[in-house]
Amino acid sequence: MSLPVPSASAPFYPAAIAGHDSEAGARYTVRSPATGEPIAEVADCGAEVAQVAADSAQRGFEQWRQTTPFERAALLKAWHGAMLEAKETLALTMAREMGKPIREARGEVDYAAGFIEWFAEQAKRIDGDILPSPHPEKRLSVLRQPVGPVFAITPWNFPAAMITRKVAPGLAAGCSVIVKPAEQTPITALMLAELWRQVGGPAEVFQVITAERPAAISEVLMADARIRKLTFTGSTPVGKRLYAQSAATMKRMSLELGGHAPFLVFDDADIDAAVTEVMASKFRNGGQTCVCTNRIYVQRGIFDAFAERLAAAAAALAIGDPEDEATQVGPLVSQAGRDKAQAHIDDALAKGAQRLTPALSVDGLYVAPTVLTGVTPEMRIMQEETFGPVAPLIVFDDEAEAIAAANDTPFGLAAYLWTRSLGRAARVSEALDYGIVGVNDGAPSVPNAPFGGVKDSGLGREGGHYGIDEYLDCKFVSTRLDR
Repeated sequence: MSLPVPSASAPFYPAAIAGHDSEAGARYTVRSPATGEPIAEVADCGAEVAQVAADSAQRGFEQWRQTTPFERAALLKAWHGAMLEAKETLALTMAREMGKPIREARGEVDYAAGFIEWFAEQAKRIDGDILPSPHPEKRLSVLRQPVGPVFAITPWNFPAAMITRKVAPGLAAGCSVIVKPAEQTPITALMLAELWRQVGGPAEVFQVITAERPAAISEVLMADARIRKLTFTGSTPVGKRLYAQSAATMKRMSLELGGHAPFLVFDDADIDAAVTEVMASKFRNGGQTCVCTNRIYVQRGIFDAFAERLAAAAAALAIGDPEDEATQVGPLVSQAGRDKAQAHIDDALAKGAQRLTPALSVDGLYVAPTVLTGVTPEMRIMQEETFGPVAPLIVFDDEAEAIAAANDTPFGLAAYLWTRSLGRAARVSEALDYGIVGVNDGAPSVPNAPFGGVKDSGLGREGGHYGIDEYLDCKFVSTRLDR
């Protein structure tokens, strides 16, 4: 599969809108967070193009819903193969447009492709039911049918996986999908749409609309009653606004929103193993994941030893060019993101926290991996999602205290714990008010498991057979045979 790689020559990537030529319209520039240099131009679409996309999605849906699950599965499998064939190009693109270290970017391609593979198989498992009838002259059945055209809004931190986790189940169910990727990372989404078309996927079934200021696009698609579902990953405030807007047209909703994940390390832990899992949770993608731990609670008996080893591991992380194979921590995606992470560090230090890692001076959008102790509840880092490579450590004394502290937040996406006790693992995982719990596991997400949160962290689930259910309506059919 041939795809143009974004480079200093700034190639142009048109929006993937069926029946529309976006090459002649407005454009905006995508810049590397590592260097600040332009790497590409993409179409800057507005309300008119959004209307074209909606019309195309409706036409595409009417055709796509008539295909068999086996036809849809075959195309999804071909798309999966094309994505793996283009793995290096996609990984390099993510490194350039998002700053993700190249080794992590390759892992994301595999993870993202896994959703396509999983839902290709799930397409053939969209089963109905035959119900027992209390009336001899009636036959009762339940059908599951595609909900309709879908509007998907994706974030910048996983430019490939956030696309496939939403698009693959939608396509498998028989829906058409319009994706509005984050303005910082549109190129990966456009490449995935191009791969879909190259393997024979209908252009009207999977479209990508790009915009530097996406409010006008969202306004059109949210108001269109033909768009029957919204799936959104992003901040809780934006998710709540979209939730309210959806009421006018009664759209189905999937919202994967903010997190503030705790990691509870009990004093029976294998300290080195626990440090490894905390590192995997906290510093992956530079701390820019909605499920990365934001608060690390360590039981008093092992606190000092754990803090020392975590600080040593964090200080050893290699910061640098995301395209360098040795790099483990790249830049944050934007100046606003960098400023927020630094502000959390500065606020904690001003209020009495201590830094255990070197106070490195790094240029641009980089933030040095930081471990803090002496962290208290009034600090910003304990109240807000940091989205950066900053690890605050808090001491606790007993299980009940740890659970209460972990649940003391409006968020409920992911939580983690480390213990050797089977009983404690069961008690604590059941008591944590979160949609995802990792027990001795700092990176639990896989395509065949449900992903999503409770409380202010959202609605619905992605992944597993739960993920395709979000794109299906349930229809009860009662047939009387004597008429």
